Amino acid sequence: MTTHTHTRACDLTLSLPPTGWLEFGAGALRRLPATVLRTGHRRVFVVTDPGLRTTGLVDLVVRTLTGAGIDCDVHDAIPPNPSTGAVDTAAAQAREFGEAAVVALGGGSALDAAKGVALLAVNPGSAAEFDYRVEPQRPGLPLIAIPTTAGTGAETNGFGVIEDKARHRKVYIGHDTVKPVASILDPELTVGLPPSATAATGMDALVHGIESLASRGANPVSRGYAAQAVGVVSRWLPAAVEDGTDLEARSQLLLGAHLAGLALSISGLGLVHGVAHAVTARVGAPHGLALSAVLPEVMAWCAPQAGDALARVAREMGAGQDPASAVDACRKLAEQVGARRPLSAYGVTADMVEDLARTALEDAVTGNSPRRPTEDDIAGLITSCL
Repeated sequence: MTTHTHTRACDLTLSLPPTGWLEFGAGALRRLPATVLRTGHRRVFVVTDPGLRTTGLVDLVVRTLTGAGIDCDVHDAIPPNPSTGAVDTAAAQAREFGEAAVVALGGGSALDAAKGVALLAVNPGSAAEFDYRVEPQRPGLPLIAIPTTAGTGAETNGFGVIEDKARHRKVYIGHDTVKPVASILDPELTVGLPPSATAATGMDALVHGIESLASRGANPVSRGYAAQAVGVVSRWLPAAVEDGTDLEARSQLLLGAHLAGLALSISGLGLVHGVAHAVTARVGAPHGLALSAVLPEVMAWCAPQAGDALARVAREMGAGQDPASAVDACRKLAEQVGARRPLSAYGVTADMVEDLARTALEDAVTGNSPRRPTEDDIAGLITSCL
């Protein structure tokens, strides 16, 4: 194992039992073939999105695999906010391809969808019917995650959030067997991400850290990951938005998002995500921007029961140690990177509030909120963010 004290020239390989094998550093993609072979497979099914096909990253991955004698097939039709139907379509192609390792390439949408694909490729039923609380008949196919955004931390856990269009809500799919057996964090793959997407995904990572600190499920380990994530992301996000070619900023954001993912995998999230899930499912708002639209208001509402957590957020963001300062710092950061707009900007209207509040209250993550909301509480918060 080689370690370094900073990420500028990082070439890091770690065996992390809770989350699998981690390859981190510029150029880490070159270790993909060896990582695949470690799964016991010589065939790969790649799950990705159309945008990455146009950037050339999909072709780069395919060349890296086939150059090492590894056969592969590609499904490149995963949309933003993937639906149960999109997962079913990809899983059908994977079943036809046969036993293989699954490589998830992309942002949180591709990684979340790939978890469903890895399960449904070897189990009966559809994504809409899948109950993540019930043991599947067969373990999922081994999954290797290659994130191309620094936000979701989806490479750290075995559960994805997808959209059930029929019910206009987010649902969960996954199992411990599709927790990635390996993750490749290569900052060079994130350099082409536009400023707006960098900001949105970075705010997602920040919220993961904040909610993990305040969650009812938090423990000392998750708080350690979460606090570090808040500090790293808040420091480096503006630099990455300003200059997308800054490899140090890109490296730090990938690390921060990964730490936040480790935190939320232990602690769970909270009401910010509960509301954002409802909003995204209803109007299609980008996930990170929906989070930013409600983050300060929900933080302030939770403050009476989350004072210590928010004080730590303030310290990590260099804003003192007052919970109110944490709220203000988050609002200013979102505005600085261009990620702060009202919910009405995404098409949310007053007549949607009651249904959105009901959906958010029913979301499993809302149960982790440090302050327990009623439906009326959530409706009031949403209204204040219009």
